[in-house]
Amino acid sequence: MTTARRATFEGMIAELVPIPGHNNDTIYGYLARPLGPGPYPGVVVIHHAPGWDEGTKEITRKLAAHGYNAICPNLYHREDPADPVAAAAATRAAGGVPDARCLGDVQGAVEFLKSLLSCNQKVGVIGYCSGGRQTYLVACNLPGIAAAIDCYGGRVVAAAEQLSARQPVAPIEMSANLACPLLGLFGADDLSPSPKDVAQTEAVLKRLGKTYEFHTYEGAGHSFFSSDRPAYRQAAAADGWERVFAWYGKYLSS
Repeated sequence: MTTARRATFEGMIAELVPIPGHNNDTIYGYLARPLGPGPYPGVVVIHHAPGWDEGTKEITRKLAAHGYNAICPNLYHREDPADPVAAAAATRAAGGVPDARCLGDVQGAVEFLKSLLSCNQKVGVIGYCSGGRQTYLVACNLPGIAAAIDCYGGRVVAAAEQLSARQPVAPIEMSANLACPLLGLFGADDLSPSPKDVAQTEAVLKRLGKTYEFHTYEGAGHSFFSSDRPAYRQAAAADGWERVFAWYGKYLSS
């Protein structure tokens, strides 16, 4: 990332902002943006299954420090807008975020970023864990996404018994509609997605002629980006961040 893409003195502002969600609901997003005039690309950060937590907000700030307007919508806002732990528990008990609701909430976040005067009108999406699956879902269903990054998203490939009224279709079945370049970052020791799942997804994308890159890290499992968890793997995370910024530099820059 060149110095010119960073904000002046690497300054930023981070705050909670109301955004339009699915069915015109108002939800909140955590916005971090550089303090310069831009123009800056935008990134929607889709949080992992533990929810709208400190680690996810740190990721959002890291993107801002590298010259992106970044926002993380709280996909669990309706379950509990004040307590992230309770919201995550309630969402798990209900069977996860409904796919239709996720798409509506992320669409609202995309529109919010594009409304910023400092936006260059290119917006990408990145997600971790369940957010990786939702990133794949978004990339196959929402118009106007310029680049996507799936970080170990489980259940992109899903068996029939893993589907539900909330999540009725496996995202891999939507691959023909993928309309943006996709980067995938995975751990060789992960169980969801397993290396077999990753290979199956890659085979489909290759057959369809999609623009993608997949990288799998030996010695890493699920959540290897999470520096506050035992699963953290420094070498994999450091290389992964380099690939994230290279991908967005290629597809989101002015």
